[in-house]
Amino acid sequence: MNEITYTQIMPNDIDDVIRIERATFSENEALSVESMIERINLIPDSFIAARNSEGTVVGYVSGPVTEGRYLDDESFERTEANPKTGGFQKIISLTVDPDYQGLGIATNLLLLLEKEAKSKKRLGISLTCHDYLVPYYEKHGFTNEGLSESKFGGETWYNMVMEF
Repeated sequence: MNEITYTQIMPNDIDDVIRIERATFSENEALSVESMIERINLIPDSFIAARNSEGTVVGYVSGPVTEGRYLDDESFERTEANPKTGGFQKIISLTVDPDYQGLGIATNLLLLLEKEAKSKKRLGISLTCHDYLVPYYEKHGFTNEGLSESKFGGETWYNMVMEF
């Protein structure tokens, strides 16, 4: 398999990002092209790409930094530039191209985002996930803080938090 490198996302990566978003999230959960372009432009410091040896994006993690502890539905709709320090790093998307799953890419993306968040003195990392992903995130240092108020995509979500 190709060697994987990790870099900041770039505007010309949008086609790869959308391809992966649509391949790995349901129609109700996949973010729009416009939303992803906004994130690439406004929060590149917390939008990390995994690339194969050809430079193609094969996975990514992204999300804004906000003051609140939990991810809310508004976070899926709009993004503002991240503050220089403080706040909670949110994860909106952590996903890997199906052809590259099982290689530890998602774990590496999580570790890189954690390192970035700690370097900017964030309070922690927060995300929502489906019930079947709770054990995965617990294994990586997150605590399940119960059902989320989020109704994004008409789904049931769990609040997962890693405090620093």
